[in-house]
Amino acid sequence: MRKLVQFMHVSLDGFVAGPNGEMDWIVVDEEIFDYAGDRTSASDTGLYGRVTFDMMEGYWPTAADQPNASRHDIEHSHWYKNVHKVVLSKTLKGKNLKNTEIISDNVVAEVQRLKQAPGKEIIIFGSPSASHTLMQAGLIDDIWIFVNPVLIGSGIPLFTGLRERVNLKLLKTHAFKNGVVCLHYERIKK
Repeated sequence: MRKLVQFMHVSLDGFVAGPNGEMDWIVVDEEIFDYAGDRTSASDTGLYGRVTFDMMEGYWPTAADQPNASRHDIEHSHWYKNVHKVVLSKTLKGKNLKNTEIISDNVVAEVQRLKQAPGKEIIIFGSPSASHTLMQAGLIDDIWIFVNPVLIGSGIPLFTGLRERVNLKLLKTHAFKNGVVCLHYERIKK
């Protein structure tokens, strides 16, 4: 079975975005991109909520074509254009997008089907609403939390709506020079 791996930036007080979706507090740099890039290349499917997908579509397809594109922009743009994308969205239902599958109904069963299909890991970037649904259903196997050195006070929480305890095992930590700390957890199956 394929793993579903969540990548999420979070403030030290547990929010993935501000009250209006603000993410201007997230710290990213080449060191983080290199660290996460190793895991990204181990996947062949990117899973997104609609809002995150719209952000990704607005940047990554042409990021490598920009005059001052960084090495990360070039590499991730290439990955993004070639990876199978899955979007959890009711508003995109029926749209035909290149290399993109839209899941509008039966989300839990459809993601279970994806996990059963042959292939590499499935990565979900950000997408807090989608992540909440998938965590509640017990479908996320690994969590990579990038804890940013900031307190934002309120916003969208990292985890919400859990109906039962979720036990995790810490696999690895990594402190970056910019103050971000990555915590890599594996979900302990019952």
